[in-house]
Amino acid sequence: MIVMSIAGVDPSAGAGVFADLKTFQTIGVYGTGIVTAVTAQNPYKFFSTLPVPQNYIEEQIDSVLDEYNVEYVKTGMLYSPEIIRLVSKKIKQYNLKAVVDPVMVATSGGDLTKEDIAKAMNKYLLPKAILTTPNIAEAEKLTKLNISSKEDAIKASKNIICDNIITGGHLDGINTIRIDGEVSIIKQELIETDNLHGTGCNLSSAIVAYLSKDNDLNTSIIKALDYVYEGIKNGNYGTLIARI
Repeated sequence: MIVMSIAGVDPSAGAGVFADLKTFQTIGVYGTGIVTAVTAQNPYKFFSTLPVPQNYIEEQIDSVLDEYNVEYVKTGMLYSPEIIRLVSKKIKQYNLKAVVDPVMVATSGGDLTKEDIAKAMNKYLLPKAILTTPNIAEAEKLTKLNISSKEDAIKASKNIICDNIITGGHLDGINTIRIDGEVSIIKQELIETDNLHGTGCNLSSAIVAYLSKDNDLNTSIIKALDYVYEGIKNGNYGTLIARI
């Protein structure tokens, strides 16, 4: 079972490609990693982003898929509308099943992307995705709706183009899941912690890992939520854990 992450690099390794590869390995699948951008950041402060040229992102993807049979892929920080269009094209070309983590802002507060990133995701990427995993702020950007309650989250989930889970770390632990038009709620206890970096990456990569192990989408989401929760609870991610 070989999966792929297409995302940025966090040098502190709590988020991005490095975090995804650790999650893949923990769950027991082989992970490949395509770098879309490098960043200078740590769990508490964001400094800058440097995007990788589009032709080199494409060559990375082609080189991996020239050798490996990959079915499931997750996308993370894609930085620009142009990179989103490129990645969308490659997903279609290789018939990949994509879980989209619509990363826009670092946990530490830095803007990781150019403007109009949500518009590009809605136009190019989400129509080709099997799932997207926004947190509350990202779901608000994708839908242009304010989310401050369970009812708001349910409404937003119905306005996102593809199947989705709107994670509940900033909504009293209420995770709102919509699959095939059916909405369900999974509420988790919030854990007080100073480790606030990277769980969105871990969630989406865990979903991809469980999908590649022949779980259906709903089961993969539930297992991934448990994986992230236990990681936060037990400190399995070291010091770089985030609230989704």
